[in-house]
Amino acid sequence: MLALRGGVEINYPVKILAATAAPVIIADLVTKELVMRLMTYGQSIPVVPGLFNLVYYKNPGAAFSVFASGGVLRTLFLIGSSVVALIAIAVLLRRPTGRWMTIALSLIAGGATGNLIDRVRFGWVVDFLDFYASGYHWPAFNAADSAITVGVGMAIVNYYIAERKKQG
Repeated sequence: MLALRGGVEINYPVKILAATAAPVIIADLVTKELVMRLMTYGQSIPVVPGLFNLVYYKNPGAAFSVFASGGVLRTLFLIGSSVVALIAIAVLLRRPTGRWMTIALSLIAGGATGNLIDRVRFGWVVDFLDFYASGYHWPAFNAADSAITVGVGMAIVNYYIAERKKQG
């Protein structure tokens, strides 16, 4: 634990959470703000023709446009789901976890917080990363969605590695 002035101690998972989630939140909010200031809604800028565009979309749904229709109830559901997820992550981080699981949960928390801030401010999130190839088009997403996806992937891999170690 790290002791601060006044006797307050910060434990290892909280340090990792702060060091991981804060940059994710900042990068997410800054990139979305740049898109909103520098692009017009619906605009598409080819970056790598045939593979990647920067776009400006307003996504009222969840990651990758899941639940894109539904109005105010959908927005309240998604805000509530984000809050519940963040509480669950806080509970999980109070338990002993390894460094990789702590980083994974911190990435998820940072991404969930970035999208939660947008959803509370606007009722939607800004999506701007648009990948496609050979007729396949992946739904546009943002930096927060990326952090959540990487965090979930890390958590799954970490779980399977831990299970294999238990089995010997």
